[in-house]
Amino acid sequence: MDIEVEDIAHGLAFVARWNGQTRGDFAYSVAEHSLLVETLFARANPGIAARWRLAALLHDAPEYVIGDMISPVKSAVGPGYALLDERLTAAVHLRFGLPAVLPAPIKVAIKAADRVSAWAEAVEIAGFSRAEADELFGKPDALLLRGLDIRLRPPAEVRTDYVSRHRELLADCTP
Repeated sequence: MDIEVEDIAHGLAFVARWNGQTRGDFAYSVAEHSLLVETLFARANPGIAARWRLAALLHDAPEYVIGDMISPVKSAVGPGYALLDERLTAAVHLRFGLPAVLPAPIKVAIKAADRVSAWAEAVEIAGFSRAEADELFGKPDALLLRGLDIRLRPPAEVRTDYVSRHRELLADCTP
């Protein structure tokens, strides 16, 4: 279980979403995306336990090892990719006190926040029209996105924020 949040944060801060095809001076990282998903998850599920917010933050943690691939590529790679992702996810969850497999309602709620994040990223930084994003990701609840700003920041800054948020959530999980 040689899994440390600093390693996850470092790796994810340097893994580009959208294959790096975004506007701005920096790639939009998986770490930045994960911070956004955790925020959206919390907004969509007021009062949800910190452990599930931690799960939302860690939802793409395996990508610090295997990188980020767009869904069609994941499908083309085949079932081996999904199995590796599941095993890495279970290891990360166990390392930080979460169940190896999340309860189905939590997993569904995190995926919903992930889709809202994808919509916002597509429109704000990846060059999609709102209509294209609506078709691909579904039209999000505008209230979830109110006041949120997608920023492309230096990896070191994002890494620091990811570690800090992880520590806050982990502390809130401890009785």
